[in-house]
Amino acid sequence: MSTYDKFPSTMVEEGRLVKGWDDILSELSGNSKNRRIAVECYAGIHYATILAKFRELPHTIFVDTLSLFKSEVEIMQMTAPFLKDDVLFGFFSNLSLEDYLDAEKVKREKQKLSELGDGERVIVFGYGSSLVIEADMLLYADMPRWEIQQRMRRQEVDGLGVNNREEPFSLQYKRGLFNDWRVLDKQKKKLLHRVDYWMDSVSSLPKLIDRDTFMRGMEKISGKPFRVVPFFDPAPWGGQWMKEVCDLDRSVDNFGWCFDCVPEENSLLLAVGGERFEMPSVNLIYLKSSEVLGETVEARFGKDFPIRFDLLDTMQGGNLSLQVHPYLDYAREQFGLHYTQEESYYVVDAGDDASVYLGVKPGIDPGAMIRHLKQANSNGSEPFEVEKYVNILPARKHDHFLIPSGTIHCSGKNTLVLEISATPNLYTFKLWDWGRLGLDGKPRPINIERGEKVIRWERDAGFVEKQLVNRFEPLASGDGWSEEKTGLHETQFIETRRHTFAKTVTHHTCHSVNVLNLVEGDEVVVESPTGAFEPFVVHYAETFIVPAAVGAYTVRPCGISEGKKCVTIKAMIRQ
Repeated sequence: MSTYDKFPSTMVEEGRLVKGWDDILSELSGNSKNRRIAVECYAGIHYATILAKFRELPHTIFVDTLSLFKSEVEIMQMTAPFLKDDVLFGFFSNLSLEDYLDAEKVKREKQKLSELGDGERVIVFGYGSSLVIEADMLLYADMPRWEIQQRMRRQEVDGLGVNNREEPFSLQYKRGLFNDWRVLDKQKKKLLHRVDYWMDSVSSLPKLIDRDTFMRGMEKISGKPFRVVPFFDPAPWGGQWMKEVCDLDRSVDNFGWCFDCVPEENSLLLAVGGERFEMPSVNLIYLKSSEVLGETVEARFGKDFPIRFDLLDTMQGGNLSLQVHPYLDYAREQFGLHYTQEESYYVVDAGDDASVYLGVKPGIDPGAMIRHLKQANSNGSEPFEVEKYVNILPARKHDHFLIPSGTIHCSGKNTLVLEISATPNLYTFKLWDWGRLGLDGKPRPINIERGEKVIRWERDAGFVEKQLVNRFEPLASGDGWSEEKTGLHETQFIETRRHTFAKTVTHHTCHSVNVLNLVEGDEVVVESPTGAFEPFVVHYAETFIVPAAVGAYTVRPCGISEGKKCVTIKAMIRQ
């Protein structure tokens, strides 16, 4: 029986939640002092539907900010430099919402609004509404990125100022990642302390919480262990392990990914009065970056959460694509990144024939390998001879394979891998995808031209064996526990520790956010030595985050794991 919690939430005592359109509109219209109402929005909301509901509020003038935007042609021209001529990759935008607004239209609208009497109600709805009016009441209709992606796939939503819902998902996602979400996040960060109400419209039943409830929730979560809401996705290579362990829909062919710690895309759930309120987990990072990340980590990464955990399931599935990630100089020059995707594979479970592809074989001809990759991908008549060029290693449970940028790699079939990586999640240059099609029936994009520019050819079998496989170093031990350093490579900024324990083991955040996964054992409890937070129970395969501000905390087996061996893997930023 699965114990994996797919909907982890944090209780907000004395919080206030309003649900359903009738009660929400009643709440907002009940205060006679709210004469200037601004409704800010994030991408991915059902814009027309929510706009129509807010029109039901009594008003003298109602303004839809899209009517104040520049033309779609102008917006397409303005954003083109950031989207580039590439199906996947762009360059991170430096635009702001002010750039979308037509200055003359806004000036005329502000003049008209200034002529209204004090008793007349104005509602300004849409992206940038707080730039148009000085609001008595500011509401933010938010949306998590993972839900946005589902709506993109269903062609339900448009991009910022453009009608692009009928474009392929990859192009919609690219516009969101490189431009729209950047623009809207920039504006959201300015408003976090000003918002009077936050709106959750992920489900068909909208919900509203007030500022005090939101702030109480953020304050509580930033001082305790917590989990974000995991999301799962099928893959061309996906497996069957997560269906059982995470209790997923058995009718789906496979699940390849479990994104259990990607705060820029995951949700947070607040439990308020017996109801769940869903919001982007990145709100917490924007508001409480110092407490969650730690001051030294914040100084280096700003308000980016730099550690990502996800599960890759190839049990009874296939190999991942053979791939490589760009090193920092390339990522900075090509995409505007200030750090790149560094990662590792921690093997949570493995079949007898499990393997990992890592590095190249000694003495190969790089030019010949690239030619053969291009030939195999262009005509498909002869598959790429992976065994001729790529180093292949057996994979066993609790192995840890380090993958610094520039290293060719992929997980083979019949493994369950915990991928521990830096956050940037699009920068995978696929070299070979085993001649298969994506779930949409089309070939997945291959990036040999980019990949060959970043491959570190010196990372052959000898290098891999010495520096990238099971670099375990005992650090400490005590009554019923031991601690080992397991990586990452010296060129990578994440450090990982493995704790094996049957009794209580003490941890410390060491001024960095900690991210952990229970890789063996059914159930453990995370506790504060000083009672600073309530005991927090974690189950097998669940990832949890411990904010830097927590400091000391303990982990011990509990429930059916009492007295039994458990294992956690922990990641933090190397100081």
